[in-house]
Amino acid sequence: MEKTQKSTKRLATAKELRQVVADFYIEGHEAKQRGIPVGWMPPMNGLIEIFYAMDLMPVFPENWSPVCAAFGLTDRDFAVSEAMGYSQDLCGYLRNIVGYVYGLLGADGVPLGGLPEPDMVFSMGGGCVPAMKILQLISRRFPQARVFHADLPQVPVEKIRRYHIDYATSEINRVIAFLEETTGRKMDYDRLDETVRLSDQACALWDEIMTFRRHVPTPISAAEIGIMFVMVTRQGTQTAVDFLTKVRDEVRGRAEQGTGMIGEEKLRLFWDNIPLWYNMGIFNYFEKMGGVVVAETYSAAWSIRLSVEKPIEALAVKSLMSYPLVSCVSMQRRKEMVIKACRDYKIDGAILHSNKSCAPITLGQMDIKRALERELGVPSVVIDADHMDARNFSTAQFETRVDAFMEMLLEKKGMR
Repeated sequence: MEKTQKSTKRLATAKELRQVVADFYIEGHEAKQRGIPVGWMPPMNGLIEIFYAMDLMPVFPENWSPVCAAFGLTDRDFAVSEAMGYSQDLCGYLRNIVGYVYGLLGADGVPLGGLPEPDMVFSMGGGCVPAMKILQLISRRFPQARVFHADLPQVPVEKIRRYHIDYATSEINRVIAFLEETTGRKMDYDRLDETVRLSDQACALWDEIMTFRRHVPTPISAAEIGIMFVMVTRQGTQTAVDFLTKVRDEVRGRAEQGTGMIGEEKLRLFWDNIPLWYNMGIFNYFEKMGGVVVAETYSAAWSIRLSVEKPIEALAVKSLMSYPLVSCVSMQRRKEMVIKACRDYKIDGAILHSNKSCAPITLGQMDIKRALERELGVPSVVIDADHMDARNFSTAQFETRVDAFMEMLLEKKGMR
């Protein structure tokens, strides 16, 4: 199994994703050439919809890191950042984007043309520490770019109160004022209403698609999870709604026909933590013994329904909630989320990815492992890897652990 092996796509719409991704990066470069302001920002916040409402171009350097992993660029990016003194123990997203902006940025032959340079850099204040440091480091690399720092509090979802929402709303209004002053463009609030409506519609479609994964056999697996690209980059656009509508229709049709991902679905598996972006083919490895990864932790982060009646407040709530859904969440809450998913999706076994690059999403996995066995009777296996750095992944070790685990699950179900 090669470290850059791609996953096998069985959905026609998943195969169309390549063009959707290419169009996004082409649009970024065309915007730069036409003088449309480009802003680099973290994913998972209400700034995205504001940019699209004002006809500005959002760019997501953190999201570029998985693209680099898929195209095999990370070795060069890591070499640059590590030569600058960044330790291998740091987040792979951070090390990759630092290596990219000080290395391959602007070079010929970079897939998809790379990223257009930013006119503005935004740090929304929420999220894990590396996510915030990425934007700080980028602002040093591009001193000509205007910088905006929001100050959103880190609050668990269940502890968000009215005063948190009011404060976050004031920060969203401050973002809009900054953009109007910096770009000379005025916010069209009717357009913002429409953008928020489209964003909510995309989230509703995403939720519906994920619900179909409860069918046995599942009509969509983790091997197709790249479709979440539109949830990261295109929220608030008709593009996202149109693409996800096609995905929903295809997945629904497969569910109604009882069409699964493989010939015989014997084992339904759950994946905890971020996928291995350099080796998405890992999700197909389980299929040789009838296993399909039908649910995962990561997909939960990309759907937050918005109150279309109060668009600015809705974007404030989204900005507060996004990261605490996955990375900035208590161990108790994370355990509850995994247990619920394993119950809802009829999981036979869980793969817990012990991710060297992301400690916040890895902490508590032993508690999760014990809770799954105790409360649901669901066995699990821990694999050591890294969502960005292939040097921290051993194919031989992975196969040895997974093969033994799958044999045990089949034995438990009397299907060996």
